[in-house]
Amino acid sequence: MNSHIYYIENIFIRRNCLFMPVTVGKVVEGTVTGITNFGAFVQLPGGDSGLVHISEISDDYVEKVTDYLKKDQKVKVKVLSVSKDGKISLSIRQAKPKTSNPVEIDWDKVDEKQKHMSFEDKLSQFLKDSNEKQDQLKMREGRRGQGARRTGGF
Repeated sequence: MNSHIYYIENIFIRRNCLFMPVTVGKVVEGTVTGITNFGAFVQLPGGDSGLVHISEISDDYVEKVTDYLKKDQKVKVKVLSVSKDGKISLSIRQAKPKTSNPVEIDWDKVDEKQKHMSFEDKLSQFLKDSNEKQDQLKMREGRRGQGARRTGGF
């Protein structure tokens, strides 16, 4: 068989290899094949490869991709888009099922770290953690806003 592609009921046959086309919106399992500072490359079923941009790895702020992903790790990804030149954009965070159920908290469970802390110490720890999270959010928003300011004028 030569290198022509034959279409048969939405399944492709290429060089005696059977595979499903990449479908935008579909969630599939893939394997991380490479990690960069801007994201990770994931091989999909059928041999296609796509990129999970760093902003699509987690709902949390991701500073280093290697903190979240490792090479050869299996991940579920959602296909976001396929460009005209065949580049596939993927998302790990959008592949996770959405739930509207609130998180269940066991109020009777005592955290071992806080077991012997006074109320003032607990409050101080809470304020410290809260300030750190606020600083992360401000830094994240600052990075997003920089691109818009740069293109604003000549």
